Order: sequence, then C-alpha cells, then structure tokens
Amino acid sequence: MGNHEKEQTPIASIATIFYTPTPLLNLMSYFLVFGFGLSIGLAISFSLNIHLKQFFPTPPDQTSPPLQTLAVNETERVGLKEFLKAPNVTHDMTDEELIWRASMAARVGPAEFPFKRVPKVAFMFLTRGPLPLAPFWELFFGGHEGLYSIYVHSNPSFNATPFPESSVFHGRRIPSKDVQWGTFSMLEAERRLLANALLDISNQRFVLLSEACIPLHNFSTIYSYLLFSKQSFVEVYDFPGSVGRGRYNRRMMPVIKLDQWRKGSQWFEMDRSLAIEVVSDRKYFPVFRKFCKPSCYSDEHYLPTMVGVKFWKRNSNRSLTWVDWSRGGPHPAGFRREAVTVDFLKKLRNGGRCHYNGKSTGICFLFARKFLPNSLTRLVRFGPKLMQFNRPE
Repeated sequence: MGNHEKEQTPIASIATIFYTPTPLLNLMSYFLVFGFGLSIGLAISFSLNIHLKQFFPTPPDQTSPPLQTLAVNETERVGLKEFLKAPNVTHDMTDEELIWRASMAARVGPAEFPFKRVPKVAFMFLTRGPLPLAPFWELFFGGHEGLYSIYVHSNPSFNATPFPESSVFHGRRIPSKDVQWGTFSMLEAERRLLANALLDISNQRFVLLSEACIPLHNFSTIYSYLLFSKQSFVEVYDFPGSVGRGRYNRRMMPVIKLDQWRKGSQWFEMDRSLAIEVVSDRKYFPVFRKFCKPSCYSDEHYLPTMVGVKFWKRNSNRSLTWVDWSRGGPHPAGFRREAVTVDFLKKLRNGGRCHYNGKSTGICFLFARKFLPNSLTRLVRFGPKLMQFNRPE
C-alpha cells in the first residue's frame, strides 16, 4: 500500500522536473525576466523620444562654422574702401531709415581719420522740376571732379529726359516726395537732401540751392571759402512784426518760447557736425510739424530758431546766398535776360563788407537768386570770363 502511494504518473514526473528548483533554472529565469524588462524599457524610451521631439524640437547646432581663410592679395587691400565708397543716390530707403542711417557720426576727430580724406562740398538742389541753368553750373563744376557732390530733389511726378552720362547732374536725383510751397513738406525735403548728402562721409560742407541759383565766384574760391570757414552760415534774426514774432504759436511752449523765436533765409550753408544735428533733431522738428501751420513757414523759422538757441556760437548769422527782397511781397525779385549784365554781376560779387573767420572781407555772397530760365544765355556769355571759371581768383 505504501509503495503504491509513492508511484507517480508520467505527467507528474514531467511537472516535477520543471518545478523542482535548480541553480541552472534560476539563472535562466533571471535572464528571461531581465531581457523582457529591457525590451519593454527600450520600447517605452523610443516611444517617449518620438513624442517629446514633437513638443521640444532639437535646437540647431550652435557651434560656429570653421573660419575660412580668404586669399587676400596684399597689393589690393580692402580696408575701409567699401565703407568710404560714395553710395548710390537711387536707394530704396524710407525717410525713417534714411534719417537713422544719416544720423550716425564718427566720434574720432578729423585729425585722426585713419585714411586719406579729400573733403567735398555737397551742392543740394531743391527744385520743382527741371534745372534750366544746368549748363551754367556745368561750366562752374568743370575740371573739379572729386571735390564736390550733387543732389537733386525734384517733384516725383516730374519726368524729363535724363541728363546725359557726361553731365555732372547725371544720376544725381534722390528719392523725393511732393513739396508744396509754404508747407512743412518744404522742410522735410531740405532734411531729406541733407540726409542723403551725409551718407557720403567725404562731404564736409552742405549748401542748399534752388533751380534759380547761380554761383558768383569760381569753384576754387567757393570751395576754399567753405572748407576753411570756422562757422556755418545760417541767417538768424529777431523780427517783431507780423511776419516774424507774429507767426509764433504759443502752443510751442515750453519747448520754444517767444523770445527764442527767430526768422531767417531758407538758403543755408553748414558744416557736417551741424548737418548731423539737424537730421537727428527730435526736439524742435516735431513741434514745428505740429504747430507751424500757414501763415507760419517752417523753412523760414525752423533752422534760425534751432540754431539760435543751441548752436549760435558755431554760426556766422548770415546767408551766403544773395536775394533781392526790396520789392516786397511773399517772393523775391526775379531776374530775366535783360537784367543780366557785367555790371550787375560785379555788384553782386563785391557788394558790401562782412566778417569771415573774425576778419573783414569783401566776399560776402557766394551765390545769388532768383534767375529765370531766359537769363541762361547771358549768364553763359558773361559769367565764365568774369568769374574766371577754371582759374583761381
């Protein structure tokens, strides 16, 4: 009976083999569990990595690319060549971009410029359309390339035959906007001309002219007069009448007070430092834009007021452009063909005395206006010989 109870079936024998603990079976179990866990962990990690990349993209490589060594010909060094190159006047900058770019100024003085510099005079023509006296100016500029720059601001709607490539006026028309006489747009155009001229770092003196202006001396005289001047030439005076203080708007206070209000000629000449101050102005310019309305004329009051308040020590307090206001009215006298004589031009060139760099001089005006288009033939006939174009006076 006992021996019978100990007898096992075949199935029980097999189960005993599998369920009887042995060191080998234990080891195999550990490996199976470890492998199963590792597989699950890798699968979960792979799945999480895919989902995380959707929310947290891999950042771009922040390492700097390897520096490339450029082959530079030592005989053709670039240096500041590109920076000093005169820019193309037909740019596509907005007024805001232009003013921002033009307001940049080097803090190192002229005596410390790290390059050879030939200073230039910027001649800025504010016109309605054509330049009828251009042939006379061509004679004036002839032979002095590299000592001047020309900028023309004319009505955008003006479409004329372009100047030939041989002309000094070829390609010198800047991006312009419509200008209405007696409005703030006149002042905006003047500042636009200044800003464009400031883009050329070689320009050191800046002259505002109209299509009715002429030079009264040859280029060498005018160039030297401007470059060696220690002051700018902005006319500033206090006028108590209706066309002076009478144009003041009390809403300009406290930025501009009545006793600071000044009047002067629109036609100015200034050095580079003052030109930068003008295009950078954020104090007086907005006040004039807001409160100087007809019959307040910004072009006659803005610069005289600003210069009179802040920069009077650097100003000669006179204009270099002769104008005849003796006939009265809102516009100066105009001169037709019959008015242009040798004696008349001599009178303009040598009329009166003034101060230049602290000394008395007989050369007070370098330019004159208002010469009408039909005066050109006599100007070309008398002017070059009298003014000694292409020869020093």
